[in-house]
Amino acid sequence: MTQQDQPLDANENLLSPSNLRHDLIAGLVVFLVALPLCLGIALASGAPLFSGLLAGIIGGLVVGAFSGSHSSVSGPAAGLTAIVAAQITSLGFDAFLLAVLIGGLLQIGLGMMKAGALSAFFPSSVIKGLLAAIGVILILKQIPHVFGHDSDPEGDMSFVQPDHENTFTELMRIADDLHPGATAIGMLSIAVLVGWGKIKPLKNSIVPAPLVVVLMGVAINLFFKTLGGRWLIETSHLVEVPIAETATEFLGFLTMPDFYQWNNPAVYVGGVTIAIVASLETLLNLEAVDKLDPQKRVSPPSRELIAQGCGNVAAGLLGGIPVTSVIVRGSVNCASGAKTKMSTLFHGLLLLVCVGFLPAYLNMIPLSALAAILLVTGFKLASPQLFKQMWSEGRYQFAPFIITLTSIVLTDLLVGILIGLAVSIVFILNSNLRAPIRQIVETHLGGDITRIELGNQVSFLNRAAPRWTAFLITPKRGQTG
Repeated sequence: MTQQDQPLDANENLLSPSNLRHDLIAGLVVFLVALPLCLGIALASGAPLFSGLLAGIIGGLVVGAFSGSHSSVSGPAAGLTAIVAAQITSLGFDAFLLAVLIGGLLQIGLGMMKAGALSAFFPSSVIKGLLAAIGVILILKQIPHVFGHDSDPEGDMSFVQPDHENTFTELMRIADDLHPGATAIGMLSIAVLVGWGKIKPLKNSIVPAPLVVVLMGVAINLFFKTLGGRWLIETSHLVEVPIAETATEFLGFLTMPDFYQWNNPAVYVGGVTIAIVASLETLLNLEAVDKLDPQKRVSPPSRELIAQGCGNVAAGLLGGIPVTSVIVRGSVNCASGAKTKMSTLFHGLLLLVCVGFLPAYLNMIPLSALAAILLVTGFKLASPQLFKQMWSEGRYQFAPFIITLTSIVLTDLLVGILIGLAVSIVFILNSNLRAPIRQIVETHLGGDITRIELGNQVSFLNRAAPRWTAFLITPKRGQTG
């Protein structure tokens, strides 16, 4: 049986009581993080806000149902923001949905052709650089939101922003737009999140710290309303979920693709672009999330492509923006103690129920509280221990790692990854030319043993994790071999 077809182990039963408690808590935390990101990515892409929420729901329920990954979480991705924005501008939103549908069908085809096997050739240094880069980006991008500087949407993760500012200039403008009420909630939220992890009874409790932070933020927001004045937190600093007064109005948020555009070549170009970019991002993120999984389980990549394809077919048919596996939500899922993919399904269900029935309550959540959760997550991803580990592994691992990290932070996810892969290949080829084979002769009573070691790059990239060793025993004169 291939990895693609392997079922869940018995001890990883989705409905196992020992797993379910952890999964429900993790799903709740991922839901809190996913909510502003779904809205922010849609806003940054120039798409209707509801299309981002719909993509999050589909990523949780549809992709989660078909996926073989235990910890990956899917939804709208910041890495596709520029592509989505450009295609919506050139095609119009309805025709763009047809491109998303075509892209999903192509992904299903790629998965059936076992194209996910390509993920085995991503160098580990690049994957770790991706993780650290996302951590650094979260820190840099969430600091303004913690202080109430919310001029850019939560989902904007690129270095160059739509308002022609960049990550660093945005940090320098915080003082011009600092909001005392949002800042108080943001700083207190960080203190609670950090302290919660250091106090053992709280850390081991079933109550997740992010939930406490969100409830605390809502309570303080309501208190500040009574104070008024400069402490009052305006709508622009809160979650803004579209509110439907009736079920008919809610269903009206759904949008069908324009099938009359089937003969438009630009739609097919858009579909191929979405399929390739979304598949690459999914495979990279899947590898990265697997490295964060405490149980070190390996997700079936080709099955994941099929799951993502099903999700994008659903998104195209219903009016959502494209979905991929997303590293931010996946890392939060792992850090929150998820055991199975039930956490992914539960987060999608929470999005559906709360967006459909409780939008007014969601709109009471301060963005600074949610930004604090993401900022603390960023510190975990870009931990000093990771940098020390990569440094200790030598320049052939550290250089691609740090170049990948820097490239992603200073450009965007896809460009940075491509630069990292190119640099990694150069270092691997150079390493092979310098010392592909190591010969060691050991003298023993029974004869000399010649040990030949092949570096882990000899096969291709970093696919061969151990060093390959061959032994040649030369008997002493007068002895038989």
